[in-house]
Amino acid sequence: MSNEILYILLPDYAEHEVVYLAQAIASDEYALKENPKYVNKIVAPTMEPIKSIGGFRTLPDYSFDTMPDDYAALVLIGGFGWSSPVAEQVVPIVRKAIEEGKTVGAICNAASWMARHGFLNAVKHTGNGLEQLKIWGGENYINPDGYIHAQAVSDNNIVTANGSATLEFAKELLTLLDNDTPERIEMYYQFNKQGFCALFPLN
Repeated sequence: MSNEILYILLPDYAEHEVVYLAQAIASDEYALKENPKYVNKIVAPTMEPIKSIGGFRTLPDYSFDTMPDDYAALVLIGGFGWSSPVAEQVVPIVRKAIEEGKTVGAICNAASWMARHGFLNAVKHTGNGLEQLKIWGGENYINPDGYIHAQAVSDNNIVTANGSATLEFAKELLTLLDNDTPERIEMYYQFNKQGFCALFPLN
């Protein structure tokens, strides 16, 4: 199995939603990892730079046409592009990933898009509220009882999160991927959740 984690970015993606996960994959608290367990790779509709909501432009490693079949996880980063026609190109990519039992993560509007295409109908999940999932999902979303009002939910290799849950999203995926020991993943989560001063107060 390839050790690449593929992040799908659509135009006007939410750059903050990728930060904690990608950082923990590539580095520890000291420096870049010499031999990381996984490698971050960007997938976009084409090989042209893809613009974030904040105006940053990211150069993809792969396009939808050139992305590999073998990878460790597929991560759908939220943003405004999930309500645009280009998002329909992602449907067969996600369907194949789920059929093959790969780890799939979806945050914010990407989770709502998952509901739209029926990908949340067999798993416990969350997102930007049950009402948004119903609106986006329409008749294709038939699992409102599977909704859990939590920051992030992991079930059957699918991780979903709301748009304010970047850190919880990262924690669930890092745990699912065994990126590090549970203790170190928890330490990373608490350090970024509580902050340096709360964890290390002056005596």
